[in-house]
Order: sequence, then C-alpha cells, then structure tokens
Amino acid sequence: MKKIVSLLVICLFCRTVLSQVSTITPSSSSIAQTSVADKHNWSAFGNPAMLGYLEQSELGFKFENRYLLNELSTKSIEVGLASKLMCTGISFSHFGYSQYHEMLVGIGFARNFSNKFALGVQANYFTTYFSASNSYRSTFFPQVGLSVQLSPTFSIGFNASNPFQSTLKTEYVIKRLPSVFSLGTEYLFSPELIWRTQIDKEVSSNYRYATGFDYMMLEKLAVKIGAYGSDYLVPCLGMGLKTGSFLIDLNCELHPLLGLNTFAAIHYCFRK
Repeated sequence: MKKIVSLLVICLFCRTVLSQVSTITPSSSSIAQTSVADKHNWSAFGNPAMLGYLEQSELGFKFENRYLLNELSTKSIEVGLASKLMCTGISFSHFGYSQYHEMLVGIGFARNFSNKFALGVQANYFTTYFSASNSYRSTFFPQVGLSVQLSPTFSIGFNASNPFQSTLKTEYVIKRLPSVFSLGTEYLFSPELIWRTQIDKEVSSNYRYATGFDYMMLEKLAVKIGAYGSDYLVPCLGMGLKTGSFLIDLNCELHPLLGLNTFAAIHYCFRK
C-alpha cells in the first residue's frame, strides 16, 4: 500500500506540472481555484493582496482530499487580522503522510488603498520530509500580489508565487518549486451573481485556464459552478453557507483520469 501511495504522490507531482495546481499550495474556497481576483473569499496562498480587503478578523480551517486517499490530503489553518492601516495573515498547511509530507508556513501583509487598489506581500517557508534519509529539507520563497478596482463591478488581480524559482536540494535530487504567475478578473453582474476568470502560467509548463460563477440563491446559501483545464477539462461544483459568524464552503472537482477531489472549509469571522 505504501508503494502505491508513493507512486500516486509522484503522479501527483507530474499532474502539478501539467495542470498548474501546485501541491505545495493549499486550495482555496473559490470555485475552480479562481482566487487571484476573489475579493470576497480571502485565501492565504491565493493572492496576498486580497488580505487587504478584510473587514473583520477571521480564523479558517481547510481540508482537501485528493482521489479519496487519506495519504493525499491537505490540512491547513489560516488567521487574518484586519486593520485600517495594514492587514496581517498567518497560515500553515500540511500535505502527505508519515513517509512523505510537506509543510508550508506563510506570513503576509497587505493594504487597501481607498478600495482603488490593494498591494500584498507574503513570505513562505516550505519544508519537506524524506523518509529515505529521515531528514527535512527547507527553503524560503516570496509571493507578491496586486488587485486593481477598475469600476464598481469589475476588478483584476495578479499574483506571483516563487518568482525567483527557489529550489529544494537533497542528497539525491534537486526539487524545483513551481514558479506560478496568475492573472484573473472578477465581474459582478449583480450582488447575487459573480463571475471570475483566471489564467495561470508555470514557467516550464502549459497555461491553465479557469472560470467560475457564484450565485447567491438564498440569503445565506450560494451555489458555485466552474471549470479549469490545461490538457484536460476539469468540471467543478460547490456550495457556500453563511450562518451567523460562520462561513462554510464545500467544493468538488472531477478529473477525467485521476478521479475526485473534495474540499471543505470553515471560517469564523470575529465581530467588530
């Protein structure tokens, strides 16, 4: 079983190069991973500039399961501290199992300039455990984000993750961390209907294209639908529920070859 899981981890890395969905970065609540321009759902590793739009401090927990295997699960926690001068975000994620796992810690800062544009920077510390040598290997990489409000209903977002192409060196191999540049848009047809698009480019692989819609059916219930693809088209479906100070998101993706991904997140917003 461990050999099978290890093989799947290797396949997952291959999929990462092809589809631009990096295993070192936790997924976001945004459907089809369209978080780079999402001003309504802050994601710790999506675009640090979106941290600047926080109006209330919040605490979030996320869990993603890939292909129905516990060994390929990602658990993460994030804290966003809202402030008029500058917002601060602290996050941690864990991917893998006892024989191989990755941990990612991020500390970000962002500021919203009169709702016209927002800037954000984040420092990320990435650690990998290798059971063959019973050792950890670590490295730092930066993340820079920008959000611009072009009109009351239309905004764009940009994010550069690991722009200097940091690597992780071991005794046997050099693991190159993905360097991903993302550009996206958010358009409000109405307060109830939001459309997002995103293009990702990893420096050594193909483009990834994504789009998604959020529709607030009821006062507290939202339905999300979208898709992304590079070599394959991956349909995505989700829902969001707001009850009191809690925000709950449930998303799923169906890859035509690798199977089902499921995602769940819960955020608690602290009242002012």
